[in-house]
Amino acid sequence: MTSDTPLWSPPRDVLDRSRIGDYLRWLASHRGLRFDGYTDLWRWSVSDLDGFWSSVWEYFEITPETPAPAFVDAPAMADVRWFPGARLNYAQRVLSMPGVEGSTPMVIGHSQTREAVVLTADELRDQVARAQRGLRGLGVGRGDRVAAYLPNIPEAVVLLLACAGLGAVFSSCAPEFGARSVQDRWSQIAPKVLVTVTGYRSGDRLVDRAPEVEAIRAALPSLRHTVTVPYAGSDVDCDMTWEELLADTGELVFDPVEFRHPLYVLYSSGTTGLPKPIVHGHGGILLEHLKMLALHHDLGPGDRFLWFSTTGWMMWNYLVSGLAVGSAVVLFDGNPTHPDLGALWRLVEETGTTYFGTSAPYLMACRKAGITPWRDLDLSRLRGIGSTGAPLPAEGFRWVYDAAADSGAPAPLLTSLSGGTDVCTGFVGGVPLLPVIEGEISCRCLGARIEAYDPAGRPVTGRTGELVVTRPMPSMPVALWGDADGSRRHASYFARFPGVWHHGDWISITEQGACVISGRSDATLKRGGVRLGTAEFYTVVEELDEIADSLVVHVENSGTGTDKLMLFVELRGGGAVDGRLRERISHALRTELSEHHVPDHIVQVPAVPRTLSGKKLEIPVKQILAGAEPELVVARGALADPGALAAFQDAAIRYRTRDRVQRIPESGRQTA
Repeated sequence: MTSDTPLWSPPRDVLDRSRIGDYLRWLASHRGLRFDGYTDLWRWSVSDLDGFWSSVWEYFEITPETPAPAFVDAPAMADVRWFPGARLNYAQRVLSMPGVEGSTPMVIGHSQTREAVVLTADELRDQVARAQRGLRGLGVGRGDRVAAYLPNIPEAVVLLLACAGLGAVFSSCAPEFGARSVQDRWSQIAPKVLVTVTGYRSGDRLVDRAPEVEAIRAALPSLRHTVTVPYAGSDVDCDMTWEELLADTGELVFDPVEFRHPLYVLYSSGTTGLPKPIVHGHGGILLEHLKMLALHHDLGPGDRFLWFSTTGWMMWNYLVSGLAVGSAVVLFDGNPTHPDLGALWRLVEETGTTYFGTSAPYLMACRKAGITPWRDLDLSRLRGIGSTGAPLPAEGFRWVYDAAADSGAPAPLLTSLSGGTDVCTGFVGGVPLLPVIEGEISCRCLGARIEAYDPAGRPVTGRTGELVVTRPMPSMPVALWGDADGSRRHASYFARFPGVWHHGDWISITEQGACVISGRSDATLKRGGVRLGTAEFYTVVEELDEIADSLVVHVENSGTGTDKLMLFVELRGGGAVDGRLRERISHALRTELSEHHVPDHIVQVPAVPRTLSGKKLEIPVKQILAGAEPELVVARGALADPGALAAFQDAAIRYRTRDRVQRIPESGRQTA
């Protein structure tokens, strides 16, 4: 049972202490606007788009004058235009690092491959200027693509900002991505320059990526130059090293580009076809990240912002933007569970991190392992925790606040954030003005008109529906690369409900505006007319000590008219699923959820298949169980462990789940 009692409540002086409080005072003094609490502010932000987004531009002083209009509507949401007369540059704002002295450490890079690397504000600007001069020497200019096969290290931040300043387009893949996965992404954008490492360490394991680097280069005929960053691994032939690229001093360059000029290309997971190349623009990303990082996460000068990520996940791009609000960013490259689950918490202590972002599975794993970070470490500077990647169960919320309370430390503001690569932000999350209730996402974010739709496209409150966005947002993709007529973008986001962004999650919105995400709508389970979200399954099953991971799918056989609910479990410590464990699993699901949740089959597998960004492969597994060959429904290069699929082919035969396979439309595909 969950409780409505707040785990955290805003302090009485929250309006005096928070950045959103300062923003509210600014709205009163500059716009004559006053609001009766957060909900009133949110309603204004999604009804007066011109007024709200122009206020964000002016409040954060993106340029000396605010361009008008902020918003030009259009019959189709995909065709709206933001700040059509504006000229700006993302890197210029990021490198201004407002409120920060030049000697302040601003990029703090920790790694399991080398010693820590720290750049002050002045050193960061100098390295970006040097990288720009080196890139210009390689012929890089506005619109050229630069590919980064780099870990989460300071060099990646420098390269992104150097490219942005020049008006070039940045695109990164983490070096754990295999050559085929990288080729599937970058062959679509034809990069001119590759900047790469040739290896890295994950825990105590050295991973040599030189063969992958050579394969990537051979697969990209557009490449003109390769730059290697000394890090680990074997040598490869290259045009120059990172040190040589940065050899000459230079002046910072900020090409004033249009609001929608491409900043970087992110990618969907590519589990069911070529990954979508999602183009994000300078203006949309800058506005959205300023709003989120300052007003929702309350970051600013003096903060240190760590969100565990790789360069292959949108949270890395989100992290880099912390510099734009004056916060230092803390980078980590390595295995977050080496030598144990406390590794990231020790990094929080060592770096004086004030805001720690991670994933819901990580927090739940810490809870299950019984670690006590607040008791064992000095986390007195930590005032915010972010969780994303999956819904955070109520037990995860309680663990954070119980663990902090046991130590007597100040309770952090815990934000469960949900959004996606497609918008490079969160739609729903937390805010300092609202309490934290276990199992709930506190609010719909400013400027994000999120609603729950029933199958007929009607908004519903208090019950589960499809997550949709009914008003445009600046950080929606400016395009999918190569999609000249926009048909692929339309099919991906706007086909399910005409004129409305369909995101593919189940969401319930309360009368108070709080939200609960219950999993992907394209991975829905339905038994006896009852719709079941996958997230609640995992919360119950993975609470059992023996279970390391799990995956549940509902398979229907149209030929026989039968259906099966199948639960796959990965066990800890080499155990086996026996009758007693099956009964314990069934009993837990029956008593904590319902009789409908009890699976027909509980199947042990060596590993649960996940994408490189950690998402479970519910949809491809369902297709494999229906008879599809794995290579037809999933790109192996997108998987953390391609061998994990073999057990599901065996299960399709053993449990006779095979049926004709229907192709899942692009709008319903799993995203990274």
